[in-house]
Amino acid sequence: MTAGGAALLVRLQADQTSARRAQDKNQLLLLGMVISEVKNREIELRRDAVDEDVVDVIRKGIKKRKESVELYGKAGRTDLADKEQAEALALEAYLPAQVNPDELRAAIREAIAGGATNVGAVMARVMPLFKGRADGSTINSIAREELARG
Repeated sequence: MTAGGAALLVRLQADQTSARRAQDKNQLLLLGMVISEVKNREIELRRDAVDEDVVDVIRKGIKKRKESVELYGKAGRTDLADKEQAEALALEAYLPAQVNPDELRAAIREAIAGGATNVGAVMARVMPLFKGRADGSTINSIAREELARG
């Protein structure tokens, strides 16, 4: 990694070292997996990862784990669902602070006033403004509410 790279990746690596020293096997495996996914992303992008890339990897990891929680819950495997839920919560600690829903709602109303007439158009205008700071599903649900109001 070069200077000016991902401070978040450095934090993940430091936390992995701490987990190794504390012999926290679950945290060590989780962080190792995330760091590995970031390294794969660097190979894919053919450049060093920046914080935005690391946040994307973490968000995908959280989404994957939440989907697993749902599937395990339906299958009656609460032990596995609990493990996945704990991992998702641990990863959420590395995400930047989330945007206030009122701020999202204001930006969505502005996009609608600017001519966005469907969810896709609203998402296209609003997502770049809140990249890494707001979940796409949250923006989508607020956009649907605002469009339904007319």
